[in-house]
Amino acid sequence: MATADKIMFEIYREPGYNRRFRAVYFTELDEHNKEQAINAALAGEHVYGGFISGAQAVRAKQAIAGLLARLNAGEALDEAAVEREMEPFITA
Repeated sequence: MATADKIMFEIYREPGYNRRFRAVYFTELDEHNKEQAINAALAGEHVYGGFISGAQAVRAKQAIAGLLARLNAGEALDEAAVEREMEPFITA
């Protein structure tokens, strides 16, 4: 599978009791999981989203995983803090 030039993603917080932070990579969804993943993100609370460079996808996803771990551990990161962490990977 070819690497996309850019990957659309969103970090969101699940609604309900658990309220875990998650990420969805919209551009990488296939037909069997697209609707469920999009609906889960739409039902959640938006934290941050945009496009990451396909060339840096591995490093960007590692950064997102690190942010999710910190958020799920209870660290208070606002959108500006997340944006600073993601700045090297974001593309227009």
